Amino acid sequence: MTIDYNTLTVPQATQLQKEMKDKIVLSPFTGKINYVAGTDISFDKFSTHVYAGITVLSFPDLKPVAYSLIRKEVHFPYVPGYLAFREVPALLDAWEQLELKPDVVVLDGHGIAHPRRMGIASHFGVLINRPTLGCAKKKLYGIYEEPAENAGAWSVLYDKQQQPIGSVLRTKNKIKPVFVSPGHLTDIADSRQIVEQCITKYRLPEPTRLTHNFVNQFRLGALEAGFHRL
Repeated sequence: MTIDYNTLTVPQATQLQKEMKDKIVLSPFTGKINYVAGTDISFDKFSTHVYAGITVLSFPDLKPVAYSLIRKEVHFPYVPGYLAFREVPALLDAWEQLELKPDVVVLDGHGIAHPRRMGIASHFGVLINRPTLGCAKKKLYGIYEEPAENAGAWSVLYDKQQQPIGSVLRTKNKIKPVFVSPGHLTDIADSRQIVEQCITKYRLPEPTRLTHNFVNQFRLGALEAGFHRL
């Protein structure tokens, strides 16, 4: 049964997150990565439309090979901690039209580093049943010590019960760290290592950075919706 997120109340969304949390599998990533994908969403807090994109890159050389773009109307309200209910429906449409499916997906957001362990990377991962992880620019939830200032330094992100839920990773010298957490079918260590392998000369991993650029061009009318090979 498909659930229409547009009709959900916040309490109903909370209940759905609790139910989906039981389906998350956190385990070491054992497969081979030939393709990695990044996702991103662009929207105005008060708009009823979102612009979603998924970019597929070869791995480990990180050359973009295809991307999928979707514009979709949404009506679930903008509520912190529930952004997946605005973003996932459009990402699912972008995923469905993606003719080249990746081995792992990096989402611009959190996985289990979320008050209910159900950030967008976990939410999306459970629905597509593929390995996913989140790499966010800011902390949503958790406690950590600042990692050393050199690139590659990291510290553990803990929940309030001192259970590890992710990593705080410095991707470049003396710049703000990113917050990495497993979504589904991977674990904390592998999620961090995958992000490390996706860093080029920028702070953010190449899959989500490129997708952000594509989605913004799409929103401005420079790119068209649909699946495109590069």
